[in-house]
Amino acid sequence: MAPYDQPPFGNRPAPGIAGLAVLVVGPASCRDDSLHRSLRHGVSIVEFAAGVAEAERLLPRCHFDCVVVEVASPTDPALTWVGQLRRAGSAPLICACCPQDPALAGACQREGAAGILAQPLDARALLRFLGTHASGALGQAVTPAVRTHGAGGTLPVQLIGDSPPVRRVRAMVERVAPTPATVLIEGETGTGKELIARLVHERSGRRGPFVPVNCGAIPPELMETELFGHAKGAFTGAHQQRDGLFVAAKGGTLFLDEIIEMRSDLQVKLLRALEESRIRPVGADREIPIDVRIVASTQPGLREQLANHRFREDLYYRLNVVHIVLPGLRERPSDIALLAQHFMRRVADEFGMAPVELDAALLETLCAREWPGNVRELRNFVERTLLMGGLPDDDTPDDPRAVQAEPAGAYPLDWTLEEVKQAHIERVLARNLGNRSATARQLGVSRKTLERRLGRGRETAEET
Repeated sequence: MAPYDQPPFGNRPAPGIAGLAVLVVGPASCRDDSLHRSLRHGVSIVEFAAGVAEAERLLPRCHFDCVVVEVASPTDPALTWVGQLRRAGSAPLICACCPQDPALAGACQREGAAGILAQPLDARALLRFLGTHASGALGQAVTPAVRTHGAGGTLPVQLIGDSPPVRRVRAMVERVAPTPATVLIEGETGTGKELIARLVHERSGRRGPFVPVNCGAIPPELMETELFGHAKGAFTGAHQQRDGLFVAAKGGTLFLDEIIEMRSDLQVKLLRALEESRIRPVGADREIPIDVRIVASTQPGLREQLANHRFREDLYYRLNVVHIVLPGLRERPSDIALLAQHFMRRVADEFGMAPVELDAALLETLCAREWPGNVRELRNFVERTLLMGGLPDDDTPDDPRAVQAEPAGAYPLDWTLEEVKQAHIERVLARNLGNRSATARQLGVSRKTLERRLGRGRETAEET
């Protein structure tokens, strides 16, 4: 069988694990071709990293259900990393692989490993472990991520609210989800674009996984291999064949968040994938068929980007088969009290704390605010209220738009032009809630240029 003819999930995956995403960290596992093939047949997504540094770069790109780490000794830095991940809650399940050494096994357990497997790692043993724990330890481990993001697992995705704008969004989701139509979700930061994408997937009836990717979080030079995969030997360092996210999402939904950040040449390849339902991995000599539903998201203003040729018009119309516009929280004030109470119950449950009562006066105050950070900002405020045991001292939510109230000539007259430019960049960045991609678009510069300017500003501040 040719490499790209192999089914990514296998014919009979272990019960309960076919939709899992697994990250395997360690030099031995990274070089094991047999392990690569076996795991790709057993789970939905599997990524390999030779060491901790590479694993750190992979973690933000996917919601991994399990991280498998090779540990050589009780003093191995990888074991320290396991403990850090467990305490940070970055990975729902940590499974450390080590020899049958009681001292080492004990060290792994103290750092929070959910299971101990022998080295060299055996794919069948790992798949059996995942199958055994899919509804037990693993199910408990993924609960925080599920509750935070409202994704799959024991808690269903929920769209909270009963205002007319929310009812319209809910009705549109129910209408289009069962169809194969491509969906473009538009909304301000914090309005819940990924939640709606997950809701579309959940209601679609598709049996494959939901695979999210933030187009702004992956370096542009890596985006092509992330999406389309690559053949062995395609470029320096491509020691193994790698299935991209299109293959990982087989039979499911690929969610392209912040689609505006995609490079123009990759926009062409994405358009072809949508039109032909086929992709060509980097370095491969032929295309492979795909069965994926595409849901994309963007902040307001994508249509305006067509005029300055930052986004392809043909791709825009191909993505914009169904257009769902999410309302800001200020457009649905009647939902604020309901959302606040919902978040209080959920966050209290996550943290194992007694909920703080939100009385009528406080709810009325919350409903009167504009919430520029939308639902995300409201949730953070509720979380802060719970942790403080009552209304925080800084009970006025941050409003980046307050910067706009400053007079245009607020800069001291003795400032240099360079200092004025740097201050303006910082103000625009604050207005965009720290979103560097949005800031770069507003300033009319590339994100790379913005990063360079911000780095220069920090260096200047340190010198002074």
